Amino acid sequence: MACGLDTYDFSSGSSGEAYDPSKALRLAPSQFIPDYARVQYGALLSLSIDFRDFNFHIKGVVLWIKVALWLVAGPRLQLPTQTLVRIVWKKKEVKKETGLGLSAKKDDNFGEWYSEVVVSGELIEYYDISGCYILRPWTMSIWEIMQAFFDAEIKQMKIKNCYFPLFVSPGVLQKEKDHIEGFAPEATHSSRRTKESSYHNATVAWVTKSGQSDLEVPIAIRPTSETVMYPYYSKWIRGHRDLPLKLNQWCNVVRWEFSNPTPFIRWRKLPCDCRSREFLWQEGHTAFATKEEADKEVLEILELYSRIYEEYLAVPVIKGKKSEHEKFAGGLYTTSVEAFIPNTGRGIQGATSHCLGQNFAKMFEINFENDKGEKAMVWQNSWAYSTRTIGVMVMVHGDDKGLVLPPKVAAIQVIVIPVPYKDADTKGIYDACDATVETLTKAGVRAEADFRDNYSPGWKYSHWEMKGVPLRIEIGPKDLANEQVRAVRRDNSAKSDLSMASLVEHVKEMLTSIQQSLFDVAKQKRDACIQVVKTWDEFVEALSHKKMILAPWCDEEEVEKDVKARTKGEIGAAKTLCSPFEQPALDEGTLCFASGKPAKKWTYWGRSY
Repeated sequence: MACGLDTYDFSSGSSGEAYDPSKALRLAPSQFIPDYARVQYGALLSLSIDFRDFNFHIKGVVLWIKVALWLVAGPRLQLPTQTLVRIVWKKKEVKKETGLGLSAKKDDNFGEWYSEVVVSGELIEYYDISGCYILRPWTMSIWEIMQAFFDAEIKQMKIKNCYFPLFVSPGVLQKEKDHIEGFAPEATHSSRRTKESSYHNATVAWVTKSGQSDLEVPIAIRPTSETVMYPYYSKWIRGHRDLPLKLNQWCNVVRWEFSNPTPFIRWRKLPCDCRSREFLWQEGHTAFATKEEADKEVLEILELYSRIYEEYLAVPVIKGKKSEHEKFAGGLYTTSVEAFIPNTGRGIQGATSHCLGQNFAKMFEINFENDKGEKAMVWQNSWAYSTRTIGVMVMVHGDDKGLVLPPKVAAIQVIVIPVPYKDADTKGIYDACDATVETLTKAGVRAEADFRDNYSPGWKYSHWEMKGVPLRIEIGPKDLANEQVRAVRRDNSAKSDLSMASLVEHVKEMLTSIQQSLFDVAKQKRDACIQVVKTWDEFVEALSHKKMILAPWCDEEEVEKDVKARTKGEIGAAKTLCSPFEQPALDEGTLCFASGKPAKKWTYWGRSY
C-alpha cells in the first residue's frame, strides 16, 4: 500500500470524509518540505486547510511563508490535535493537489477559461508583441495532421502548392480597393467578408523603414493573397490549354485589426478574442474556363473542410451558403461550414469556399483564348481554412480539467505512466511501460511514456489531462503481476483493465470510441441549442437564450441589416450564419420572421465570433 499526502485537514476534509484520528500522523516539516521543493513556475502546488466548516487555499508565496514558520519552530515540532495532518492511504495512486488546475470554469467565465486552457495546455505562449503568439509543438502537431490530410486530398484534385511573397505593393491594394467594396487598405472598411473570416475593418500592416531610413514606397504585409497572385495569373494564362490553373499555398497572413487579440479565433470587443494578428492558413486560388468547373470545385473543397471538422476535430458543422451581405467581397457567392459554441451561444464560421465569378478576372485582366478562338475571361475560386480550427476544437471539447483532444489529431494518443510503489519492482514496471509503448507504436498508435522521476503519478495524471491526451495507461505492481494495464479515458474518465496480450486491439477500439463519442456529445449539445422560430418575438426570445436560430427569411439584404440593427447590444448583434444546403420543407404561405414578406428559404441566425 502506498501513502499519499492528499489533504491537509484540521477536522472534516473538503472531500466530505469524516476526520479519523486513526488515519492521521504527526509530520515534522522536514517530512513534507521535499514535496514542495519541486514547485516550478506555472505549476505551483496548493495547500488546502480546513477549519471545521471553513476552507481556504494557500498558494505560492503564502505557502512558503507557512513552511518557513514551521522551519523556525523546529524540525521535529509536534502539532496540536487540531492541526493534525491527515494521510490518506491508497492502493493504486498517490493524489496530490498539483496546482495544475484551471482557476476559471468553462460555464462560469468562458473567456478566462479559454485564455487559461490554451496556455496551460501548452498550445501557445504569449509573445512580447501584442497579438502575436508562439505556437508550441502541441499546436503545430495538430496543424500538421490536418495539413497532411488536406494536402493529400487537394493533390488528388491536381491542385499544386506554391508560395508567393509576404509583401504587397500599395498599387495592387489600391487597384482592389477601387474595384471592390471591402478591400480598402486602411482601417474603415465595408462590412463584407473575405476568406476564412471577416476581413472588414482590417488594418493592413505596413513596412515603412529600412534600418533608420524611410522607404520611398511603403510595402504592405499580406492580409490575403488575391492582390499578390492574380497579376501573375494574368501573365501565365493565355489560352484554354493553360486552364485550369489550380494553386494552393500554406502561409501566414497578418491583419492588424484587433484591439484585444487572443489566440486562434477573432471575437471582437469581448474578453475572449481568439485570433492573433498573425495566423497560419492555407489559401487556394484556382481559375477555370467555365463556371460549371468552378461550381463543382467549390463544393468539393467545402466537403474537405467539413471532413476536417467532423472526422478529425470531432466538431459538427453545417454546410451552407452565405447571404449577399456576408459573402466574400467581390465574389459571386460564398459557401461555408458553420460550427456553434453552446457555452457562449455563438456561431463560428469554420472555413469558406468562394466562387469569385469573373470580377477579379476583369480587375486583373485574366483573359484567355477559348477553343473557338474567342477571347474570354476565366472563372475563379478561392478557399481557405486557418488555425481557427484549433480554437474551435478547444472551445467545443475542452472542460474544467483542460484540453480534450480527439485521437485523430492528438500528437500523443496514449500516455503510459508507471506507478511504482514502495518496495515494488520498479525496473519491471518501467520495462513494461517501455514494452507497451513499443507495441503500440509498431501498431501505428502515437504513444509515449512519462518516466520523469521528479513528479508523482498524480501530478502526471493532471498534467496529461490538462494537455488533453485521449487515453492514459497506468502500470503498477498489481498490473504487472496480472499482465494487464489500467486504461483511463480523457473524455469521460472511464477506467478499464486491459490484458497486455490483446492491448493493441483494445486500445484502437477505445481510441475509435473516444473519437466518435466526442463528436456525438458535441452534436447532441449543438442540436439542443438549435431552435426553429417563425415570428420576431420567438426570434428575440430564442436569441436571449443563446440559441442558434433557424428561421424563414425573405432573403433581402435590407431586412438582414435591419435585424442586425434591432438586436445590437453589448454582446453583439444577430446576423445570418448561413442558409443550409439541406433545407427543411418551406410550406406555401410561410412568411419571413422579420419582415412579414413571403419567405424564400430557411436560414440560420445568431450571434457569432
